[in-house]
Amino acid sequence: MTRGNNRNVVFKTDNDYFYYLKLLQRFKSELDFDLYHYCLMPNHVHMLIQTKKSKDFSLFMKKINLAYFHHFRRKYGWIGHFWQDRFKSQPVGKDEYFIQCGKYIELNPVRKGLVKKPENWHFSSYNFYTNTNNTNTNNTKDSLLTKDFLYPELEETDDARRKQYQKIIIDEIVKADNKRNVWGSPEERYNEKDKEIKYFKRHKNNVSLR
Repeated sequence: MTRGNNRNVVFKTDNDYFYYLKLLQRFKSELDFDLYHYCLMPNHVHMLIQTKKSKDFSLFMKKINLAYFHHFRRKYGWIGHFWQDRFKSQPVGKDEYFIQCGKYIELNPVRKGLVKKPENWHFSSYNFYTNTNNTNTNNTKDSLLTKDFLYPELEETDDARRKQYQKIIIDEIVKADNKRNVWGSPEERYNEKDKEIKYFKRHKNNVSLR
């Protein structure tokens, strides 16, 4: 994870997010790594990445952080320290925790109250796995990603896998809210406006990101 200094916003417009994704594509081609899950948030970035050499990850983070800083400085006249300290990284074994880590990453926008459904956040890997909201998915983002190695084991067919992955995400939101149905579930019985407002007020700041 990498975060803006003092939690400052690092993506001010959609074009900023898309620029960062283009940088991801560029450095992925240069350094040949696998990106399984990601989420770009207004003031920080989460990625689940596997590189062929451990040193390549540090090199990648150095390059993309510097390249994006130059973009932000040119565009907004930024002066001063941009990223907060060094990026944070944690090894993740290739077991059931791997896909759980991806789930955590993709649920960030919902936890923070930025969107009602994970598919409505355009700058994460969620739609890649569920094939939802295709109008917000572009070839750049799809070509960035390598499918989580546990994803094929969820079900036998692509359609069943997409539905099962969506259920995994929905179940996590249900668990957090202790309700049977939430936004994104097939029934969507809890979509009354007053319940939406109460939900996001309650959950807006209840998660501390690692």
